[in-house]
Amino acid sequence: MKRLDLKVGFSCNSRCVFCAQGHRRNQGDNSTEELKEEMKESREDGAEMITFTGGEPTIRDDIIDLVAYADDLGYDIIQIQSNGRMFSYMEFSKKIVEAGANEFSPAIHGHKPEVHEAGTRAEGSWKQCYQGIKNLKELDQYVITNTVVTKINYEYLPEITKMLMDLEVDQFQFAFVHPVGWADENFYEVVPKKSKVEPYVHEALDLAEEHPHEPNNIMVEAFPYCFMQGYEEYVSQLYMPDTEIKGQEHVIEDHEEVRKEWDKAKAGKCRECKYFEICEGPWKEYPREYGFDEFEPVEGERIESKEEVVPEEKKELVH
Repeated sequence: MKRLDLKVGFSCNSRCVFCAQGHRRNQGDNSTEELKEEMKESREDGAEMITFTGGEPTIRDDIIDLVAYADDLGYDIIQIQSNGRMFSYMEFSKKIVEAGANEFSPAIHGHKPEVHEAGTRAEGSWKQCYQGIKNLKELDQYVITNTVVTKINYEYLPEITKMLMDLEVDQFQFAFVHPVGWADENFYEVVPKKSKVEPYVHEALDLAEEHPHEPNNIMVEAFPYCFMQGYEEYVSQLYMPDTEIKGQEHVIEDHEEVRKEWDKAKAGKCRECKYFEICEGPWKEYPREYGFDEFEPVEGERIESKEEVVPEEKKELVH
């Protein structure tokens, strides 16, 4: 399925210390007309899924109109990527569902307010996001949460997993912080060493296995295979759809190609790893500061395709 990630602008009602777009929040937002034209072009080019992202799309006055337009264009999946705060208002949640949104991706970064809000720097944001998830589930919506893994929260990943299981979310992802924007400015405050994060990720995944779930509902992003031994099937890059990104100064037609060629990096020794052909490596800013000492090539027969690392029931989900 081809997906359009539509960046509606960079305004936001939170100030996340790890925000990859924080340095752009004063650049202004795209107009309604510009966004509708981009949506129309991508739909005509075969996009079946649209993700509204930003910034924070739910604080736009025209967000209901934009969602309704996406529905009129015939997008099968209309996802809202959000900090989740506006969903705490049931009336708003009902309106955006009625307009056509059918998949929601609220970001929750802690199992309690003090952890979440140490990252968002927005008082009351945890309670709003938590209630927002409850409201969406009450409306029988498909909820995919995202948790950015930082120095602030990585030791609490098992507790966050238990919370998400209690909330009965449909899918959840742990995404290692991307050190650009404010996350780069605050690098040593927010970016943990992957080797320290590894046991907590594994413990969280073990807990998640107790949760009745669809084959691909637990994923870990930007965490190379050498840190996921025994958990390879949870690497999110296996399942990411073909994605076009619009709404910035330029259009990214193939997000996977850009990630591999420009955004991520590998060391020379990575060529010795059995996963070299399918691994993207870490965000390039990570080894710039921490180097590659933690990364150890995994021995074994070379893996040539993504399908080789997933169980049979997941093969059809691989991209």
